[in-house]
Amino acid sequence: MGLNRGLLLAAMALLFAASLLPEAAAVRYTVGGNKGWTQGVNYTIWAQDKKFYHDDWLFFVYDRNQMNILEVNKTDYESCNTDHPLHNWTTGAGRDVVPLNVTKTFYFVSGKGYCYGGMKVAIHVEKGAPPPAVSAVKSNSPLSLPSALRSSVFIPAVFAAAAAWDSLLMLL
Repeated sequence: MGLNRGLLLAAMALLFAASLLPEAAAVRYTVGGNKGWTQGVNYTIWAQDKKFYHDDWLFFVYDRNQMNILEVNKTDYESCNTDHPLHNWTTGAGRDVVPLNVTKTFYFVSGKGYCYGGMKVAIHVEKGAPPPAVSAVKSNSPLSLPSALRSSVFIPAVFAAAAAWDSLLMLL
């Protein structure tokens, strides 16, 4: 009974420690920002300062009675050819979400002639987002750990060590 309790405590401590590790979260991008998927927006400029990663999402907001969202290949993107789309992401609601679940360059256009007016965007999706940077915190004490390090490493390590010690004592 004591061995099972110790193993359970150790497992709980490890799960707790893992939950405190930094993780990369998927990002949902509204295409075109507050203007949405419409005419008069330069989508190349909109996308140029953004990094898109595997598992991010694109959210298209548009006039469902006029526009659509077609995924095409690079050649059709450049020529605004919408005759043979790879995928039609239009659901009819005017609020469509596209998962970026493949590492590649996606090419989206709006059909019905709107592509010729600039309603097209190329989204290059990279493998994975880098982990969040940990910034050092200045302290007057040379022995003080930065607060980011204390919260993400030190405290979980103390819990894990305590659980391991408790498990060891249960075995004796």
